Amino acid sequence: MARNRVIGANERTPWRLASDLARFRELTWGKPLVMGRRTFESIGRALPGRETVALSRDPDFRPEGAHVARNRSEALALATRLAESMRAPEIIVAGGAQVYSAFLPQADVIHLTEVALTVAGDALFPALDSAQWRETRRETPPRLPEDEADFQYLRLERR
Repeated sequence: MARNRVIGANERTPWRLASDLARFRELTWGKPLVMGRRTFESIGRALPGRETVALSRDPDFRPEGAHVARNRSEALALATRLAESMRAPEIIVAGGAQVYSAFLPQADVIHLTEVALTVAGDALFPALDSAQWRETRRETPPRLPEDEADFQYLRLERR
């Protein structure tokens, strides 16, 4: 998220961080991913090495290579079954803003990338209550030429 909690603008990420994309792959490989339909469509396909659960109320939405859930509880049940079959230690919620808000009450860990930008946008990461979350790790990786901004990786755990 940007300094002002922006995570999206016009259904796109408002920056490009090749380093963060590599980290996302590392964090999510071999795990079920839960994401909203618009996030799925912005990616354009199911990601290899993971099982994608796309949330959509549209009965005609049937993306190739992904599972579909019609609500939060259905998505959580499906992702839990997938995690068990994959022997995955966790389920990853991969956005967007409404999906993050819906699943935040069940989250134990947040892997957050803080991007050193303030940008305009229409999708915000939910505000976090510091009484409920504690920072357990902060890392400042080197900025690569393909990264459009400085950034830090944070690990937050529920208190």
